[in-house]
Amino acid sequence: MRKIVLISCVSKKLDRKSTVENIYISSLFKKNLTYAKSLNPNEIYILSAEHGLLKLTDEIEPYDKTLNNMRSNEIKEWSKKVIYELKNLTDLKNDEFTFLAGEKYRKFLIPELSNVKIPMKGLKIGKQLQWLTKQNN
Repeated sequence: MRKIVLISCVSKKLDRKSTVENIYISSLFKKNLTYAKSLNPNEIYILSAEHGLLKLTDEIEPYDKTLNNMRSNEIKEWSKKVIYELKNLTDLKNDEFTFLAGEKYRKFLIPELSNVKIPMKGLKIGKQLQWLTKQNN
């Protein structure tokens, strides 16, 4: 069983092309990434509203798309794309997936995965930042 961490994208980005690891500049993303790395996973992927599934080394341009203002059917289509990408990179039934992502990013993905962890489930952004700060110390 491999350990996979899925982190949602954020709106605060650099204003130029960069690697996925560096383009997202919000404190929430940075703390999520630090925590994800501390779990020593086999892989970390970013759930991007614009691009689907991204590796930290992928290079992308800044974008403004978010699942937060997409309709449910659009989020379902996005989720189908992400599951398709995950199927090619992971074992959906046997790998362990840790979500550092909000409800909209994980809602339609979770039913397709067998082993799921959501360490900050139900926490608002402020509480997530507190929780992550504590975990990362």
